[in-house]
Amino acid sequence: MSKLLARCLLGLSTLLPALGMASGISIIPEPQHMQVGQGSYRLDAHARVSAPGDARGREIAAFLRDAIRAQTGIAVQEGDAAPGIALKLDPAVKGEEAYRLAVTPSGITISASTENGLFWGVQTLRQLLPVQKSAQVAVPAVDIEDVPAYPWRGVMLDVGRHFYPVSFVEKQLDLLSYYKINTFHWHLTDDQGWRIEIKRYPKLTSVGAWRTEADGTRYGGFYTQAQIREVVDYARRLNITVIPEIEMPGHSVAAIAAYPELSCSKKPVAVTTAWGVHKNIDCVGDEGTFTFIENVLDEVLPLFPSKYVHIGGDETPKVAWHECASCQALMHKLGLKDEDGLQSYFIKRIQRYLEGKGKTLVGWDEILEGGADTQAIIEAWRGADEQAKALANGNHVVVAGPFYIDQALDSLTVKDVFRTDIANDSSPDDAKTDAAVFAAHRSQLLGGEAPLWSERANPYNAESKMYPRVLAFAENLWRGNAHDDAAWADFQQRLQAQYPRLDAWHVAYGPEDRAVVKYTIATDAQGGWQLHAQRGFDDLVNRYTLDGSMPTASSPLFTDVVALHRAGTLQVVLFRKGLRYDNPVRFTLMDNLATGKPLSLAQPPSAKYAPAAALTDGVLGGNDFHNGQWSGWNDADVDATIDLQKPATVHAIEVDFLQDTGSRILPPQQVSFQVSGDGKHWTTVDTEQPKADVMDTSPRVFHIAFKASKTLDAHYVRVVANRYATLPAGFANGATNTWLFADEILVQ
Repeated sequence: MSKLLARCLLGLSTLLPALGMASGISIIPEPQHMQVGQGSYRLDAHARVSAPGDARGREIAAFLRDAIRAQTGIAVQEGDAAPGIALKLDPAVKGEEAYRLAVTPSGITISASTENGLFWGVQTLRQLLPVQKSAQVAVPAVDIEDVPAYPWRGVMLDVGRHFYPVSFVEKQLDLLSYYKINTFHWHLTDDQGWRIEIKRYPKLTSVGAWRTEADGTRYGGFYTQAQIREVVDYARRLNITVIPEIEMPGHSVAAIAAYPELSCSKKPVAVTTAWGVHKNIDCVGDEGTFTFIENVLDEVLPLFPSKYVHIGGDETPKVAWHECASCQALMHKLGLKDEDGLQSYFIKRIQRYLEGKGKTLVGWDEILEGGADTQAIIEAWRGADEQAKALANGNHVVVAGPFYIDQALDSLTVKDVFRTDIANDSSPDDAKTDAAVFAAHRSQLLGGEAPLWSERANPYNAESKMYPRVLAFAENLWRGNAHDDAAWADFQQRLQAQYPRLDAWHVAYGPEDRAVVKYTIATDAQGGWQLHAQRGFDDLVNRYTLDGSMPTASSPLFTDVVALHRAGTLQVVLFRKGLRYDNPVRFTLMDNLATGKPLSLAQPPSAKYAPAAALTDGVLGGNDFHNGQWSGWNDADVDATIDLQKPATVHAIEVDFLQDTGSRILPPQQVSFQVSGDGKHWTTVDTEQPKADVMDTSPRVFHIAFKASKTLDAHYVRVVANRYATLPAGFANGATNTWLFADEILVQ
């Protein structure tokens, strides 16, 4: 246990010299029943820890002894001598995870009918201990009887979109266990990366674990089977069950990149860099697909003692199946009416295979499409209606939709997580949901899960998305029925006592109800730029460079605003308490004749994205249309005119457009560059037709440029970009609801 506690408790004694009895009792999640007694138990080196004689009981006792020593400096020993701490198995304590903790002046007793409950009692005792080093400490007298409201209290980590090292995963397991989260859902495969070693199929990791980013860099990683075993056993010691997720039949581009024969087309593809939903999926009409999946599962299952296996099953576009002769033949052979029936066949076949191995299938709520077997566990993410449908179908349900902690901190606040009632999650938006369904099927509700999807999460910013929202989630699922204003006020008070502990554990947690930081950049009157940072914490600092290098803890810093007087590649990284909070935010600053000049548009851009001023602010937009630098037009052309205010010699006119097909963002079909001396009579100096594959789902920036071959004088510059009026038949819903995104009209 020394490895766990050395990491988890390092620094507590120096950072928290005063926290202890003076702060009162602040336990998260709050016990169901707690009575504060008189006096305290004096814990010192004479104390002993006694435990049941089985291996797990001795393991829990060793964990407690190490925790006491790391937290207080007191080296308690194993043994039965009084006074001391007794860990007891007692069948009178009802509940798989229930425990009783009694602290009196004469000793401490933790009782449970199972070792699971015994361990949670130990975790509660840890929260009663002061955190300063001392030869003796006073543990407040309490009598606690506790049991969770829900048996499934999970957090999901998506390691497919971004890879997280073992050290990060184990640190999170330390924290999750401390707050009595008992399930770690490990999302190990997706379109953007395959993360688990399968020895029979080595290309899954040599090819499928790596992708080539837009800048040409190679990104990825995977876990060896030895590392998987290490993490699973690490979690076991912390009372956490690890549930693997191997995505099928959709979200399987990384596997198909390694083994193209898994797809219906059999054509080679690359591991995608695009988020969203991809139509290239496992081929249900090819028996080899099932051979592959079963062989993969035969290696996965022995690594995970959990009785549950998650197979995804979500977001499965069935276009490929519709166009596949063998899939259609199978559909007719089985007498199925549509491709939804094929999905049901796929899921049920895998379910039977898992049942034969003693495992229970878990899937996202789409596996109900076509009719899922009632033995499958449904993870509901698309709202209360889907949750009610699964309950009415007879399935056990895990609720995930309200707890997507990849959401922005100001759109899913700590209070929102705390106040969510999974037993009747009916908001005005879900008015169709029948509350009676929830009441009638309450016993099928296993609990909830907080997924961290990693499209925009990474090892540096993940903790700011997880904490403190995971603490509110843990409280919600353990308590089960306390969501009112009074309960919230009490929780918030207890939450404040946790922050010093999180600081001591070097957790880069985020604010409760606002973004960690929001950057805006604009030109200033001196011809440069000002970068503004709206900070979520007053003690955050921004470190930056202007030469494109990675900012470090010693780079120049600013708090709220910095003036930038020259063009360059600006990179900014946020730091707090010595911790880096994210990957760098990048701004490319360019000298532009159009900067600060009047701009007119035939149609303004959407108010959802960057304003028109972003087109001439001298800042390039990168490749993320959410970053405040891209202006977007929905179902409209771009027609922009810039008044240079006096005749100028123009050497080049350039503009960038974005393609992100998964978000229905397409490059223009044609771009024309025009100049004028009076703003009325125009000369077209160049017309470009970008060579684009509109079916390609990989994000891409199209740099479209006119370079003057001879001297060109202009008072006005105009750029007209025409969107696609028609698209190939395979492009869903045709040319309607498509977007043009432009960032900077650069005049030089």
